[in-house]
Parts: sequence; structure tokens; C-alpha cells
Amino acid sequence: MTPDGMTPERFETLAEAYGGDVARWPDAEREAAAQAMAARPAWAQAALARAGDLDAALDAYGPPRAAAGLMDRIVADAPTPRRAWRWTGWLAPAGLGAGLAAACAAGMILGARLSTPAIPETDSVVTAVTADDTGAYPDEEA
Repeated sequence: MTPDGMTPERFETLAEAYGGDVARWPDAEREAAAQAMAARPAWAQAALARAGDLDAALDAYGPPRAAAGLMDRIVADAPTPRRAWRWTGWLAPAGLGAGLAAACAAGMILGARLSTPAIPETDSVVTAVTADDTGAYPDEEA
């Protein structure tokens, strides 16, 4: 362990994570890395060389290139998109008119329903009979 507290394991972990160039390491770790490299230069160089090999392999990697004309063939073979159905011509005003008529009819029905007084339901029946009602039925004898 170096006087600042960086262990060899920590140094190797940082080298694997950030690469063989200490300049790419976090600022807070660079001073401790410099002291570790001064304390054990051969070991530090070997750890940085291993990380540098990985950096070189990663830098050499590039995405595969497509064959020339591939994009043109894909676009040419792609199906043509369908046109979206649009409310044009007479259909849009007709649809709006039908919606307005339905709203008016619903308003009238609701208004008529709310304005009609409710007839109270009772269990009793009131009947008024007068003297004149006795001769109302000619077939009957009084």
C-alpha cells in the first residue's frame, strides 16, 4: 500500500476501468496513482501495459461496414406507405352536422324529461259520486 492508501488491487481496478493512460483516470485518483507508480514502477508499468493492450484492441474495433448499395436496395424493396384516410370533401361537414344534430336531439329529450312534472303515486283512489250520477247508466235500474 502506498502512503496515500492506494492498494495494488485498487490500482489494477482503476487501470482496467479507465485504461492504461493515467490522464484518463478520475482527477481524485491521479495523485495516488502517481505515488503508487513511484513506489513500484515495474509493477505499475506492467499493469498499465495490460490495460493499454485492451485499450488498443477496443480502439481498433469498428462497426462492420455494409456493402455498397445495400441502403439503396433496402429502400427500393420497402413497401410504400399507405395514405391515411382523411376527412375531406363533403364527408367532414356531414359528420360535423350529424354530430350537432345528435347533440341537439339529446338536449331536447333531456330538457323535456326534466320539465315534465312527476305524477305522485298513491295507494288510495278518490271517487266522487253525486246524485246526478245515478242515472248515468240507462240499462241499470235505480
